[in-house]
Amino acid sequence: MVIGHKEHRLLALGRPLAELLAVAVGAAIEAAIEAGADPRAPLVLVPVPSRPASLRARGHDPTYALTAGAAARLRACGHDALAVRLLHTRPGIVDQAGLGAAARAANLDGSMACPVAALRRLAARRDRARVVVCDDVLTTGATAREAQRALESVGLRVSAVATVAATRRRHPPSHSETSGERLSPSPGTH
Repeated sequence: MVIGHKEHRLLALGRPLAELLAVAVGAAIEAAIEAGADPRAPLVLVPVPSRPASLRARGHDPTYALTAGAAARLRACGHDALAVRLLHTRPGIVDQAGLGAAARAANLDGSMACPVAALRRLAARRDRARVVVCDDVLTTGATAREAQRALESVGLRVSAVATVAATRRRHPPSHSETSGERLSPSPGTH
């Protein structure tokens, strides 16, 4: 569904994907509240930015569309939620498809920034917030880490990261996994 929406402009898939993202945001925020986050603070959903070349080629911004749809769904459920484009990418980032974890991390290192103007616009709308980084798919975590780094570098605390889907790891299990410490569910478990 994500690939159809993102790469093949099957825009009707945006609504169910946004609903899935809203569920993920809700679960992430519940966990953050259990860890001590202010339950009354508004939600600011920050989409991970795509490369400008990717946006031009696609003709739409699928991650922002999903994030805005999730914010609308959360508002319909009584939450003070909004989607805000706070992050921009620097030139020189290559397409992540086909890159391994180390190459993704190197490609994204220092690749995002949160401009002061975006912060001012957010401050005019909300004086406090729970910031949630939103993306369509979690692959290695490099994109989420970079988005969190960029937001925290300007003083915004990231409460959670929420995605619609996650990929399965393709590398063999680590020593800790084979010795009984399972780091992720095995196929068929929940």
